[in-house]
Amino acid sequence: MMTTGDFKGYRGEALSTLQNFDAQVWSDVKITTDKGTYTGIILPRSETADPLHVVIKMRSGYNVGIAASTIQNMVISGRKEAHYKIPEKEFPVDPKKGRVKLLGTGGTIASRLDYRTGAVIPAFSPGELYGSVPELADICNLETEKLYGVFSENMGPEQWVGTAQAIGREIEKGVEGIVIGHGTDTMHHTAAILTYMVQHSPVPIVMVGSQRSSDRPSSDAALNLMHAVKTAVDSDIAEVMVCMFGPTSNMYGLLHRGTRVRKMHSSYRSTFRTIGDIPLAMVDRQKITPLRQDYNHRRHERSVTINTAFDDRVGIVYYYPNMKPDIIDALIDNGYRGIVIAGTGLGHVNKPLYPSIKRAHEKGIAIYMTVQTLWGYVQMYVYDTGRDLMELGIVPAANMLPEVAYVKLGWALGQTSDLEEVKRIMLTPIGGDITEREPHNGYLISQGGIPEVEAFISGHWK
Repeated sequence: MMTTGDFKGYRGEALSTLQNFDAQVWSDVKITTDKGTYTGIILPRSETADPLHVVIKMRSGYNVGIAASTIQNMVISGRKEAHYKIPEKEFPVDPKKGRVKLLGTGGTIASRLDYRTGAVIPAFSPGELYGSVPELADICNLETEKLYGVFSENMGPEQWVGTAQAIGREIEKGVEGIVIGHGTDTMHHTAAILTYMVQHSPVPIVMVGSQRSSDRPSSDAALNLMHAVKTAVDSDIAEVMVCMFGPTSNMYGLLHRGTRVRKMHSSYRSTFRTIGDIPLAMVDRQKITPLRQDYNHRRHERSVTINTAFDDRVGIVYYYPNMKPDIIDALIDNGYRGIVIAGTGLGHVNKPLYPSIKRAHEKGIAIYMTVQTLWGYVQMYVYDTGRDLMELGIVPAANMLPEVAYVKLGWALGQTSDLEEVKRIMLTPIGGDITEREPHNGYLISQGGIPEVEAFISGHWK
């Protein structure tokens, strides 16, 4: 007799449908619906999932939800209960290979699915990672430390400071490189702030994540991790970098400078791109190919500058038409010390904001202008609007990305309360956050549908 344990997570109409066909979780089934036929294994549901769908893992490896109301027949060919646990094997140590430290903050580089909650559980010990990605042992001697276990939207100053301090400790211990596992959504924020908090590193500091978790056939987790570890142990580039897919295929990864990188698509594996410049290098499992030479080179000595002072009383405001001044007033009245504005065009906002901007400046709040176009420079001398805004106290931040200006302003205000010194820090380039010019190939946005672009795509799309 079947019990509720045979229907893990199912309830309502979906549970009734399974019971009607004597099907259980882990049953190998062929389901006929009014929309087609599906073959696969019935998976457990999350406790918080809806009661209307039966979920199966198809032969392709993808999961699909089937509305119970559409199911006409269900044929069971077998059942084998699955236990989703990544095998753990002892990570082999080779004295000829370099040491890499992987610091975890909560990303899903290697993971399994918890079907009770529907959450992805990261694998993190060296043994788990070796069991999941055995190729790592061919690259380095891997050590791991879990610093945090948070979604990337919950990363903030506390985690930034702790990560920077951990990097400093590991550099002193003599590791050849550092990899930081991180969720992709705010990876570019963390890459930027670590560029400021960790300066003059003698070794590569490589941030890595995955767009698709390890239980999916199209996961980028394993290859991203191999590329990141390869970079950490072998690369000559001693900077904070983001290592993720280059093209949508698995041909190579790209190494992006921490202050010029941004996540640009919600689900593409090639979501990260360098803005207003070109990446530092390409990486595959065999080699690292620099795309430029103006980077900080690896050093054998262990000195590094760790400066984690940070003031979190900084806000970032994305300007939109008809914005009301109470947005700025709220920041003033709540004790904020810095404001970054992502303005339109060359760095503009509307006139109703002027009195509030003036009041903020008079109260000693540092205000910096960036552009929401992302590519290009703030140019506030061109039109009267820009000139007026500078008269009110706004400082143009060149071609600094809005998120980068946000974390840099918090870091600058952590160093000093003197607004002139803050300005000096903000406008002094660090880690390529401000460049003298943007190269012609640093701005490439191709519009699909037009003949010349379609011809290019047809010859390169894989």
